[in-house]
Amino acid sequence: MVNFPATPSAAVRPAGGSAPTLLGVSGLSIRYGEKVALQGVDLEVRQNEIFGLIGPANAGKTSFLRALNRMDEFVPGMKVDGTITFAGRDVRTIRNLYALRRHIGVVFPLPVGLPLSIYDNVALAPRLRGVRNKTELDEIVQRCLTRAALWDEVKDRLKNLGSLLSGGQQQRLTIARALSQDPELLLLDEFSIAVDPVTTMRIEEVLKELRAELTIVLVTNLVQQARRLADRTAFFLGGRCVEIGATEDLFNGGAKDQRTIDYLEGRFG
Repeated sequence: MVNFPATPSAAVRPAGGSAPTLLGVSGLSIRYGEKVALQGVDLEVRQNEIFGLIGPANAGKTSFLRALNRMDEFVPGMKVDGTITFAGRDVRTIRNLYALRRHIGVVFPLPVGLPLSIYDNVALAPRLRGVRNKTELDEIVQRCLTRAALWDEVKDRLKNLGSLLSGGQQQRLTIARALSQDPELLLLDEFSIAVDPVTTMRIEEVLKELRAELTIVLVTNLVQQARRLADRTAFFLGGRCVEIGATEDLFNGGAKDQRTIDYLEGRFG
């Protein structure tokens, strides 16, 4: 198994005293057959930040996420060019995909429930990496469900099927399952698309707390969600990264590209 150092020192520390870079993307282009989904993207994601990705449908946001932990290898016709580095390693050179994905967790737009109990949904990844001690598994399950703001609601029915939970609870179970891998990077693709507003706000509070422990890349079509959560935000349009900036700067008149301004002000989207 490939080992990625799990501390901030594992990332590449830039000059100037800013937070170290955990994820680096250079010249990233993505095609599906003849269709270009993304082209020429260069950006970096820093340690312990929430990095927002906004833009209209078909801007290339989800394709960007797919490339980060090599989901393209399971998507027919998807071709990725360019360089993606994680903790200083080129992800394309990692032979063990499970090792890579243990460090880069993903939460999809719709809850993906496994046909398992609530407990086993969260315990699956630890078991796959060799954890067998029940006390240790119990601790992992409780910790991850607590971090996903779900423990208090399910602690008395852990043997029940996860698929019987409400939509919002299933989405938080998905987050708990992703956290059970102890990732350094968590990718969230429109996590609130099938979740009610109250649950969305609860998950947002969870993400703010998780920022102290890991790095988050958040894809959202809700610009105000990016404003609430993201430290920095990138605006994607037509398969290109138009602009990147500190989130509050972008929303407070600091956007430099008129297309970014128009999107943030709701003129299209």
